[in-house]
Amino acid sequence: MAVKKSQLYSTLWESCNALRGSMDASQYKDYVLMILFVKYLSDKAHQKQTPLQIPDGCYFEDFVALKQNDHIGELINEKLEAIREANAIYIGDLTLPNFNDPAKLGETKTRTETLSKLIAEFQRNELNFGLNRAADDDLLGDAYEYLMKNFAAESGKSKGQFYTPAEVSRVMAKVLHLENLHRAGETIYDPTCGSGSLLLRALNETSTGKCAIRGQELDSTTAALAKLNMLLHGIVTAQIKVGDTLNSPKFTTGGMLETFDVCVANPPFSKKNWLDTGGESDEYHRWSASLLPPYKCGDFAFLLHIIASMKEDTGRGACILPHGVLFRGYAEHEIRKSIVKNRYIKGIIGLPSNLFFGTPIPACIIILDKADRDKRRGIFMINAENGFIKDGSKNRLREQDIKLIVDTWNKGEDVPHYARFVEWSEIEENDYNLNLLRYIVPLDTEIKQDIYAHLNLAGGLPEHDIQQMSVYWKACPTLKQTLFSDLIPGYFKLNCSIRDVRQSISGDKSFVEQTAQYKELITDWLNSVRASMLAIEKDCSPKSIIGPWGDSLLATIPENSLVNRYDVYNYLMNYWQETMQDDCYMVSNDGWDAQLYVPQPKDKKKKDGTIEKAKPKKATTVYDIVCDLLPVSIVVNEYFQEEMRMIDELSMKVDETQGDIDSIVEDKSEFFDDFDKVSETVINTVLAGVKKGGIKADKETISVWKEYSELCKKKKELAKQLASLHLSLLASVRDKYSNGLTPDCIKNLVVDKKWQSTLYALFEGAMRRLVSRITFEVTALAQRYENTLAGISQDVIDYEDRVAKHLNEMGFNYERGTI
Repeated sequence: MAVKKSQLYSTLWESCNALRGSMDASQYKDYVLMILFVKYLSDKAHQKQTPLQIPDGCYFEDFVALKQNDHIGELINEKLEAIREANAIYIGDLTLPNFNDPAKLGETKTRTETLSKLIAEFQRNELNFGLNRAADDDLLGDAYEYLMKNFAAESGKSKGQFYTPAEVSRVMAKVLHLENLHRAGETIYDPTCGSGSLLLRALNETSTGKCAIRGQELDSTTAALAKLNMLLHGIVTAQIKVGDTLNSPKFTTGGMLETFDVCVANPPFSKKNWLDTGGESDEYHRWSASLLPPYKCGDFAFLLHIIASMKEDTGRGACILPHGVLFRGYAEHEIRKSIVKNRYIKGIIGLPSNLFFGTPIPACIIILDKADRDKRRGIFMINAENGFIKDGSKNRLREQDIKLIVDTWNKGEDVPHYARFVEWSEIEENDYNLNLLRYIVPLDTEIKQDIYAHLNLAGGLPEHDIQQMSVYWKACPTLKQTLFSDLIPGYFKLNCSIRDVRQSISGDKSFVEQTAQYKELITDWLNSVRASMLAIEKDCSPKSIIGPWGDSLLATIPENSLVNRYDVYNYLMNYWQETMQDDCYMVSNDGWDAQLYVPQPKDKKKKDGTIEKAKPKKATTVYDIVCDLLPVSIVVNEYFQEEMRMIDELSMKVDETQGDIDSIVEDKSEFFDDFDKVSETVINTVLAGVKKGGIKADKETISVWKEYSELCKKKKELAKQLASLHLSLLASVRDKYSNGLTPDCIKNLVVDKKWQSTLYALFEGAMRRLVSRITFEVTALAQRYENTLAGISQDVIDYEDRVAKHLNEMGFNYERGTI
């Protein structure tokens, strides 16, 4: 059975527990990732699926043999060095972590125990990387990215800059249109490559994946992570060099910078003291004494380096920088002016704040292009600052946010409050200030308090507030008239009570029509992709599937639809990532093969550090067995409805009988007061004593005890019957999976009963959530102006009069207004 990505991710993160607590995440990641690399390399080497060589004695099982060896750290170092030497052409300059470092791993006994635990974590069955054979399955590469993201999150502000969020990397890669790159001689370069995620995303967008990868990184340990990242993605020819890009660029030829087809970068924001002494007149002509970035802020130094590294007339690139580069003054103003006048900037994409692990400040992507500069009429700007979702302590771009940015960029058309093409003349009029808010007016979402309405109009709703919901009125032309009517010029009133707002929305003619049209559209789309879902077979390429589905879904739902089509797209993409992706990889590896298994409980770690082995679990009901591809619930619902009906009815009888037992103890508690504990065993023992004459009790008491005993007996018999039905159904379901489900049958059940039904429910739920949103907005508006100030003041007077009356009745002399 193929390894599931979700299962792999959780297992890998749990493996970090062996080191977590003994050192910072920025340190222990080096050890975890190196053992991960050895395990992956070893599994693939056994199946001859890697170009890298493993010397004898250096396979993962040889690392396992070192557990509890007092020299484990030293011996691991030796084996890693042997692997590096055997693959010197690929990883000869790879920096290896020191597994014998007492400062990080403790002295001999502690170090031995820690490293033994770490290796043991990678012995789990869930980490058998030889099980996945799909050609496009970057299982380990994706898992590496997952770990890097979590390491960055744990490392904190100062040490999380080695990782660029995958969502931002994808945006950069897609807006550069790297599908045009397809030759091995074409190059992609990152001067501050960190762990290499930007380079890999860029390469993934190319048509063939054969472009040459070049990267430079200041920190040698982080550069090692980048090299491992490349190897785990199957890229053995990437060149990752170590050094200070600004003061000592490593990719040079004949005293000049090498130039590349594409440059991507996420440099450290506002790097201080970036320039070495004497570097004001740059030998590579990136900057000059008259156009010199400030010593305390190296943002433009990196941008100038990227521009210089792009091939003349054809090179293009994208760089992530803080928003300040768009509008800061003095030296940066002059540099920005020069860059704009040279027509290097093709576009700017403003991103939400708090996306990056190193800083909460908002950033932007500056898109550069040296091709056809003389024909360029201006800069295309996108302000995507509001498109995100909270993800823990950080923000994250959703699939819909990524797609909207990329689609908008590709169309190059103005979108109100979101995107605009700005001509050079307007930029010059603004003195080369590129602040996006100067050119793109944000959507008015401010809640304005209308003083006149608050003072004079109970229930009067300002036209401004109604107009803020215009997107609903455009999609449903009669909805505004259904909900509101004119009160006085500039003000409206609600046509129904506040509690009936939802009902009024749901009953509106145009809303009903929109709902019916939407359901028809999503049904048509599901029908249109069903054939391609059924066409998925063994050895397919899952990554090529979801893109066309997403594009066709967006094309199906019109732009003026009441339900935002990008919201619907997001449901599809999320379900793909959570479920369908793993399903497709299972089919790609194993075909339409549904395998049952019993999930086993995990071992528990005791307070003294020892491990308590969990007892193996055996299945006694269908609820105890699992099939990842074809859920058991679908098979039961399809073939065993009658059996489940009988089980449900018997379960209800068991519950009812238990309720009767509880009622006796509760309603007739006086007959059980002498017992410390009431149970069937206790009561039967007492009844036996009564029968033998050793225990005396009146008839009523004995009758109650007998009634309790009979109910317990009845419940036991029912439970026995229920257990028998469960076992019978369990056997039938197992037999069905083993002998009664053909591949075509499994395929149809998965496609129709799992994928299609789930997607329809998700899509339909979008309309229900929209009704709730409109209801909330209309209700909040109505409540805001429900009462005038005079009315509220009168209510206060009335309440105070009532309080005074009650106080006077209690003997207190109180008059309103005396306090």
